[in-house]
Amino acid sequence: MSSQDIPEEKLPAERAGAVDVADEKNPFADPGLPPHEHRIQDIDERAAKRSERTVAMLFTVSMLATVAFIAAFVAVPVDKAVYVWPLGHVSALNLALGLTLGLALFCIGAGAVHWARTLMSDVEIADERHPIEATPEVRAKVHADFKQGAKESALGRRKLIRNTMLGALTLVPLSGIVLLRDLGPLPEDKLRHTLWKKGKLLVNMNTNEPLRPSDVAVGSLTFAKPEGLEEHDHDFQNEIAKAALMIVRLQPGDIKDKRELEWSHEGIVAYSKICTHVGCPISLYEQQTHHVLCPCHQSTFDLSDGARVIFGPAGHALPQLRIGVNDEGYLEALGDFDEPVGPAFWERG
Repeated sequence: MSSQDIPEEKLPAERAGAVDVADEKNPFADPGLPPHEHRIQDIDERAAKRSERTVAMLFTVSMLATVAFIAAFVAVPVDKAVYVWPLGHVSALNLALGLTLGLALFCIGAGAVHWARTLMSDVEIADERHPIEATPEVRAKVHADFKQGAKESALGRRKLIRNTMLGALTLVPLSGIVLLRDLGPLPEDKLRHTLWKKGKLLVNMNTNEPLRPSDVAVGSLTFAKPEGLEEHDHDFQNEIAKAALMIVRLQPGDIKDKRELEWSHEGIVAYSKICTHVGCPISLYEQQTHHVLCPCHQSTFDLSDGARVIFGPAGHALPQLRIGVNDEGYLEALGDFDEPVGPAFWERG
């Protein structure tokens, strides 16, 4: 409703007739609202239909762009480059994702703006200020205004716009969901397995040579890696973080745990070097007590008793690797660890 539609007796005295000239009583001129001019869509249903189809087309293009975004994410190789003047060579994947997502968002915004400017009501409404606390009458008026606005938006009547808008708004969030895939590779069951398997030789980390039982003295601490894993491999850090091994030779009579004794060879036991607290590499060994100590938070494990935790925040014993000797006299793994290595695995599920 415009000010022209409000009876003059209901307007403030200074607004009746629209104060055109400022004076001492009215220091600010109030020329009132200009006469409302109807849009072509308000008086011509064919023009309104054209606007409706335009808005629907924009929402449809947004849906197609979102589908193209997902298709590009799946189909375009990560390492593919294309030449774009004047930018030069750019990533084809980034270019495709940027263009399709930008088009999807732009079309939703452009469709909403065109809808509001051509089909929604544009009549100016004058309303008096009211107290902050809403009275029942005001709440009733708000509800009535909302229903009136919903009616004037033509959302219920313009089903083509409504359906295409809902489709565009439903599809465009899929772009964000697809992007979550790019946060990193899916772990699958990689956390449950390492490079150790039956027949893998135990290689000394310092000499890079396979270990024989005679190379491991009683009371010594040796670090080993799986055969075939080299420092120049692109995945060396990821693999050694799971497969790092520490080897200690005990007197067989000092081993208290039955399974530990069965999985050892002549008192040589092999345990994961990765602390089960936060994944620090264990490097301190107490020869007399057969305890190993994590230098980060002082978690202590008893290697003579299944590497159980005897002190510190670690919640689980170190996983043991079953070892033996092959026909050539070298120490070898007889399988992988029987449980996942590393910190807080059980809490992560």
